[in-house]
Amino acid sequence: KMGGHDVHSEAQGNGPVDATLHAIESKVQSGAELLLYSVNAITSGTESQGEVTVRLSKGGRIVNGVGMDPDIIAASAKAYLAALNKLHDPSAMKLNAQMAP
Repeated sequence: KMGGHDVHSEAQGNGPVDATLHAIESKVQSGAELLLYSVNAITSGTESQGEVTVRLSKGGRIVNGVGMDPDIIAASAKAYLAALNKLHDPSAMKLNAQMAP
């Protein structure tokens, strides 16, 4: 959702995470540079919770975003959107990660 409206996008990339981040960027057109992408398991086992950290840079500002989800693609989208929200004016509309089934 973006500004309370459902937004859909498709993109290609070097794997599902790259495609997801490209799809988000195609809609928000932030122009931010991805400086860091890191994945950690925060629980144990094959169904562990994944934590993704992204670091974005734009206009001299550097921000981190963190996303958690058992689905690493969803966690990546949440982290990217969290970082994008930090780059933008807090009074601006928030971007929420919601993965379509």
